[in-house]
Amino acid sequence: MQPRMKNPAMIMPEAMTGIQRLLKATKSGGVPQPTLELIGLRVSQLNGCAPCLVGHQREARKAGETDERLATVAAWREAPFFTDAERAALQLAEAITRLSDRSEEAVPDELWEAVVEHYDEQQLSAILLMIGTINLFNRINVPIRERADRPSWE
Repeated sequence: MQPRMKNPAMIMPEAMTGIQRLLKATKSGGVPQPTLELIGLRVSQLNGCAPCLVGHQREARKAGETDERLATVAAWREAPFFTDAERAALQLAEAITRLSDRSEEAVPDELWEAVVEHYDEQQLSAILLMIGTINLFNRINVPIRERADRPSWE
């Protein structure tokens, strides 16, 4: 499959600068880097974004993630490898990524309470920014057919 166009963030460098600043902010929010990468991986799985899947797996390994956890993040509810805090973050990532798939409240109070039990406001801000930023990347990469084997940002 050939890309339809160059990545818009490469065509408009100011956009990439803004995205990079968002990602830098998420990394300074006090959430462990492996957790942020698991969030990025799960969101990208849901959106079918191959280049982001490759990138988040690579970054997660650099951050010390195990192959077991990477292989089972799609089944985090059933896999015994995730903490309660990670489960809450992954559930929030799924709910936000699938906003339009819900007939009831997108992020119910029960989910929100589970997340705030594990994360303070700064950490929660980092998680929310990570979810939003990865969804942005996914929604750019999928329609332009960004390649997983040679993404334009590398």
